[in-house]
Amino acid sequence: MAEKGSSFVWYELMSADVAAAKAFYGKVVGWQVQDMPMPGMTYTLLLADNAQVGGLMALPQELRAAGMKPPWAAYIEVADCDSAAAKLQRLGGKVHMPPTDIPNIGRFAAVADPQGASFNLFKPQQSGERNVSTAPGQVSWHELHAKDWTQAFDFYREMFGWQKGDAVDMGPMGTYQVFTINGIASGGMFNSPSAASPYWLMYFNVSEIDSGAKRIAEAGGKVMMEPQQVPGGSWIVQAADPEGIFFALSGPRKK
Repeated sequence: MAEKGSSFVWYELMSADVAAAKAFYGKVVGWQVQDMPMPGMTYTLLLADNAQVGGLMALPQELRAAGMKPPWAAYIEVADCDSAAAKLQRLGGKVHMPPTDIPNIGRFAAVADPQGASFNLFKPQQSGERNVSTAPGQVSWHELHAKDWTQAFDFYREMFGWQKGDAVDMGPMGTYQVFTINGIASGGMFNSPSAASPYWLMYFNVSEIDSGAKRIAEAGGKVMMEPQQVPGGSWIVQAADPEGIFFALSGPRKK
C-alpha cells in the first residue's frame, strides 16, 4: 500500500492593513471573518459558510520596514514538523523559521523549496486534511510558478509523496504538470515566465467568475489575467489584491 501523501490544510495572509484586507477579500471571495485575540496580536479567521478556510494577521513591523509583501502562505500537514524540516533541508530546501509551537493549535515551520517558493510545514493537534473543494470560498487549486518544474516536482514527490497527474501541453510555454495527492488532482506546476521569484498561487472559489472579476476591480485590486477557461470546464481569473499580493479565482461562467 502506497504511503499517504501530505495535504494542504490551511492558508494564511500577512497584511500591512488587516482591516482593508478583510474588506477586500470579504467582498471578492465572500469570506466571513472572526477575530481571535492572542497574546500580543489578533488573528482573524476566514470562514466560508461557517467552515474555516484560513487566517489573516498583521504583517510584522520588521518585515513591513523591509518592504516585504509575503505571498499567500499554504500550510502542508506533516506527521512530525521537526523531522519534516530536517528532511526538507536535506533535499535542498531552506528553513526560514524553525519548528515553533502554536499553543493549542499545533507546530509549524516557515520554509521554502530549493527554488525559493515559500510554504509552511504544519503538524496540527487535530488533523485538518482538506485538499481541494469546489464549494464557494474554499480552495480549488494550488499552482506552483517555478523556475524548473521538473526539479520542483522531484522535490515535492520526495518530500510529500505527491504524484504526477495529467501533463498539459501549453505550446511555447511548455508543459503544465498536474500533481495529485492521494489520487486527487490538487494543483499544477510549470515554468513560469513571471517567476523571477517562484511562488505558490492559490485559487479561491466563487459562484460566478465574471462577477468575481468585477468585484476585484471594484474593491481596489487588479485583474492580471481576464477570465479563461481551463480543462474540466471551470473558469479562472488571476489577480493582485490592493497590496500587490497575487491570488486567483475559480468558478463557473454564466451562459
